[in-house]
Amino acid sequence: MKRAVAMILLCTSTGLACAEDMATVSPALWDRPRSARAVLDLPAVRQVLDQYLARPATRLVIHHGYGQEPLLQAEELRMWLMALAVDGARVSMINDVRANEALKLEIVQ
Repeated sequence: MKRAVAMILLCTSTGLACAEDMATVSPALWDRPRSARAVLDLPAVRQVLDQYLARPATRLVIHHGYGQEPLLQAEELRMWLMALAVDGARVSMINDVRANEALKLEIVQ
């Protein structure tokens, strides 16, 4: 119990991402035609958007891998998020995911 409380305090006081603030986007998204509904129905996107809307001062970070395809996927996801009323100025992208790993969405203060 003490460990869980310490972890929560550490995450909130330092601004570091906690596990519930990071979500993995299913690679299956890229295997079919996309729509706003398809993107919104992904559990990872729904989870992050719920947190984003609950905390107005937060930002979204899309973590993607190196190379053209991961970058294009991250850009497309950013555009879909903007279509779902996320302020594009509050979305940034970082290429820090290993090769062949899925995109990750993170909520940061």
